[in-house]
Amino acid sequence: MSQAEPERHHRFLRTYTAHEPAIRAYVRRLVPTRSDADDVIQDVSVVLWEKFDAFRQEEDFRAWAFGVARFEVLSWLRDKGRDRLVLDEEVVLMIADETAAREPHLASQRAALEHCLEKVDPDQRELLMRAYSEESRIHDVAQNSGRTVAGFYQWLHRMRHMLLDCVQRSLAKEAQS
Repeated sequence: MSQAEPERHHRFLRTYTAHEPAIRAYVRRLVPTRSDADDVIQDVSVVLWEKFDAFRQEEDFRAWAFGVARFEVLSWLRDKGRDRLVLDEEVVLMIADETAAREPHLASQRAALEHCLEKVDPDQRELLMRAYSEESRIHDVAQNSGRTVAGFYQWLHRMRHMLLDCVQRSLAKEAQS
C-alpha cells in the first residue's frame, strides 16, 4: 500500500460518511424495502470507492453519489425485473429525478430535525429513537417506558408534534436568513 493510499482511504471515508444518510434516503425512496436498500447501498459504496479517483474535489460529492446510486438502482431493477413488486424503470427514474431535485430541502429538514432532537431530554430522545428503530415493537417500548400502549402513543404524538413545530420554526428562521 503506497503512502497516498491511507490518505485516499481517509478522505473517502470522511466524505462518504458525511453524505451516507442522504444517499441511503435517496436509495430508500427508489426500492421497495429497507433490505433492498441495504443491498443497493453496499453496491453503491463499493462503486464509489472504486471510482473515487475519478471524483474531482471541486465537484458535489452528493450529486456524484446520487448518479452512481441511480445506476445501481437501475441495475438492481433489471436483476429483479421478473418480480411483480418492482416499479417500472421509467417510474423509478422519475422518482430519482424528483428526489435529487428535492434533496437540498430534505437536507435542511434533516439538519433541523437533528437540531431539534438535540433539545429533547436525553432519556426521552432515547425512547423516541427506540420507538422508531427497525427492530422495535411499540408494545415492548411502551412497556419498558412504564406506560400503557395507549399512553405511549399519546406521548409519541405529543413528541412528534413538538418536533414538527421545532423543525418548522427552524426552517422558517433559516428562510429569513
